[in-house]
Amino acid sequence: MEMHQVRYFLATAAELNFTKAAEKCNVSQPSLTRAIKQLEGELGGDLFRRERPQAQLTELGERMHPLLKQCYESALGARSLASTIKSGERGSLRLALSRTIAPELSASHLVELKRLFQGLEVKLLRGTAGEVLQFLKKGEADLAIGSDMPEEWDRIDRWLLFTESLDLILSRKHPLAGRPSVDAEDIVHEPLVRSGYCEHAEKAAAVLAARNLDVLHGHEVTSPRDLIALVEAGFGLAVVPRSDALPATITRMAVNGIDLRRNVYLYGVAGRERTAVAATLLKLVRAADWSRYGG
Repeated sequence: MEMHQVRYFLATAAELNFTKAAEKCNVSQPSLTRAIKQLEGELGGDLFRRERPQAQLTELGERMHPLLKQCYESALGARSLASTIKSGERGSLRLALSRTIAPELSASHLVELKRLFQGLEVKLLRGTAGEVLQFLKKGEADLAIGSDMPEEWDRIDRWLLFTESLDLILSRKHPLAGRPSVDAEDIVHEPLVRSGYCEHAEKAAAVLAARNLDVLHGHEVTSPRDLIALVEAGFGLAVVPRSDALPATITRMAVNGIDLRRNVYLYGVAGRERTAVAATLLKLVRAADWSRYGG
């Protein structure tokens, strides 16, 4: 099995059209078709049903796709790492983070990369969920960590890291701060500090509004630091992810009958060649124990 055969297969699986796949791979269609037929011969069956104008994956093709994709990406990673070591070039990483992702979620992995790659250069990009998606689409980020994206993109790869609760927070000086939990009726007149940058702001507002909380008035911020500052100063309550580290002046509180959760994913772009640094980070993040953030 040759890597160019696997590359042609993956391109055809993505395009479902032999002509477009050949153009994508910068080869003639007969060359691409011949390579795929050779691959089918080695695997013992057809990978595609040739239906005009589209091709369709057979059952064998469907089953082989994730295996061949992993094989191809591993080969690219090994080649990139060998090239980096041989040339002595400086490793670099461009990582996009949603504004709702705490720095602690990536910090330990970046430290490990710094240990593994001498002269590592890191570029961190922050944005809303939509902006993070654009960073990936435009090739401005190698990988991203965030919650749900605002739209579907057929080239996106995502790996679920953990599911966590969205908690109510308030100043420790607040009269309710000593309680383990409160009812929605206890906070119905409390002002809210809304986070305009949060992917789940509308969902959280709808849940709170259903319990008669006033979500139309209050305060609004565009950065996590400002949100903490206003809550700390007693301007009102706010909703933040469980993974957020909070200062000692702020406490979390459960609201009986309200259960808000979000998923946190690692994102990449399917079919895009990854640097050795990005490939290593992907393995580190996927292999990490995220259970402390779950629940």
